[in-house]
Amino acid sequence: MKNIFLVATVLLFTAAMEAAGEEEFPGVKALMSAQEFEASGLRQLSAEQLEALDNWLLRYTAGEAQVLVQSNPEVRQTEREQEILSELKPPFSGWTGNTIFRLQNGQIWQQRRAGRHAHRGADLRVAISRNFLGFHKMTLLDTGKSVQVLRLK
Repeated sequence: MKNIFLVATVLLFTAAMEAAGEEEFPGVKALMSAQEFEASGLRQLSAEQLEALDNWLLRYTAGEAQVLVQSNPEVRQTEREQEILSELKPPFSGWTGNTIFRLQNGQIWQQRRAGRHAHRGADLRVAISRNFLGFHKMTLLDTGKSVQVLRLK
């Protein structure tokens, strides 16, 4: 159980480093789903204890977490398992700032950061990954172009 918590922590917070400067660190409570927060027992912590945990996680992320993401097989495997692979439903011609993306797996995502990309290819395969701040990035597999997204459904 301790190993699973460590793996989840490392995965959650490596992305925090990737997104540094883009977003303010929201804290462990905002990063977890309500079910994860409840199951972890963190609801029993006081506000001061949660703040201390958040501060530790930031320091840990800046130091040892990045080493574990690169060197620990269990962490790397968990990271790969969290990636969503699907295809966009046609028609798709790119994104323009507030684009809605409908996937073949039934999920619906929305562009969450400004940016434009005109897509002319026929390959609509995408990979969606989550960074440590909990934000998602959708990457077109044929071109490598990516956009920040928010899951709607």
